[in-house]
Amino acid sequence: MAVKRLICISTKGASAVRETCGPLSGWDVCVISSLHEANRVLQTQRYLVGLLLDCIDTATAAESDQFLRRHCNVQWVGVIERSELDARESRALVVDHLCDFHTLPLDHARLHHTLGHAHGWAMLRERPLDQSSASGFQSIQGDSAAINALRAQIRKVAPVNAPVLIWGESGSGKELAAHAIHTNSLRAGGPFVPINCGALPSGLIQSELFGYERGSFTGAAKEKAGLIESAAGGTIFLDEIGDLPKDIQSNLLRFLQERTITRIGATREIAVDARVIAASHVNLKSAVAQGQFREDLYYRLNVLPIEVPPLRERKADLPLLAEHVFRTYSAEKGAHVKGFSSKAMRAMEQHDWPGNVRELINCIRRAMVLADGRLITPADLNLAGETSVFHGDALGESRVRAERDAICVSLANAGKNVTHAAKHLGVSRMTLYRLIAKYNISV
Repeated sequence: MAVKRLICISTKGASAVRETCGPLSGWDVCVISSLHEANRVLQTQRYLVGLLLDCIDTATAAESDQFLRRHCNVQWVGVIERSELDARESRALVVDHLCDFHTLPLDHARLHHTLGHAHGWAMLRERPLDQSSASGFQSIQGDSAAINALRAQIRKVAPVNAPVLIWGESGSGKELAAHAIHTNSLRAGGPFVPINCGALPSGLIQSELFGYERGSFTGAAKEKAGLIESAAGGTIFLDEIGDLPKDIQSNLLRFLQERTITRIGATREIAVDARVIAASHVNLKSAVAQGQFREDLYYRLNVLPIEVPPLRERKADLPLLAEHVFRTYSAEKGAHVKGFSSKAMRAMEQHDWPGNVRELINCIRRAMVLADGRLITPADLNLAGETSVFHGDALGESRVRAERDAICVSLANAGKNVTHAAKHLGVSRMTLYRLIAKYNISV
């Protein structure tokens, strides 16, 4: 039988642990003398089960609560003085954070049984570790065929210095893909400068991207390097490049051709060695046909095309993604919330996620804060009823779901811009706000 690992926190040392708990045969025990030291160990080592020997008391309740919130993925078993359970703070720690507890004096056999049960429970909750972390793809979570194909594409394009054009629906993770390309390239030691072209004010785009000289316009008290110049030696990521005005597109084209920029008010060119990765949620080829995007710039950017799959095409990754989001935002959750129910997982797998990973993150974060039980339910995720469309008033329910999905898709395509989404849906902005409130849609 494989040896199981146990982290034991006790201020009294290893000898006191042996005296109190008896021989913990079958366990590789690491005894830590403080919560601070245990926090450091758990940041670099992985333990499924933890034993708290003298950490549940009123004097250290606040520190223990903070520590246990941070390491909620460990199955904690507590050993407590019976008198401590009279204190409200100690009872709250037990209820919120421990999978089980024992009072002194200990029954060694019962403790060993509890630890074994905790380890078995932890193993059931464990999911295969994402193998991408060993290859520099920590940011791209998942092991589906679609994600493995994306990683394979990134490995091919990363070492090359040519421009990359990433297409993907809003919220699908285009910036993560761009960052993975940078991290796996020869430019990994240089800066990665992300720019949301749609978020730049139209009057400031030129100066933000290319910089300006002192006195070139009112308020230019000193010279300023642009974002492209700041990416020298690294990578510049132009997200939603389809939103760039035509005149700025021509300046960007010159940079791609000549590898030089000219600041506003300057008379000399500056050579900039930066790789360009662009991304868009709209089809740029169609934008070219409609006269909204320069054809020559499109072909300059579209040297190495990559497509990021939407979440609905990689639902096998949902359990891993959900656990990753849960761990990432664990500091925000209610202390009593320990994970997802099996029904919640099924509800997530049945949902189409028009807002992709961004929608998933918002959905889980909201559930982590508002959930009343220990496990998140479909109702907490606002996904209750996903499987009951054809029961009762099937036509009415189908119409409601279709309307909600249409709103979610429009908002996702508009980057959560309510004005643009309302225009696409053919309704007023106030009507759309009313529908958003009616269907409890996150914006």
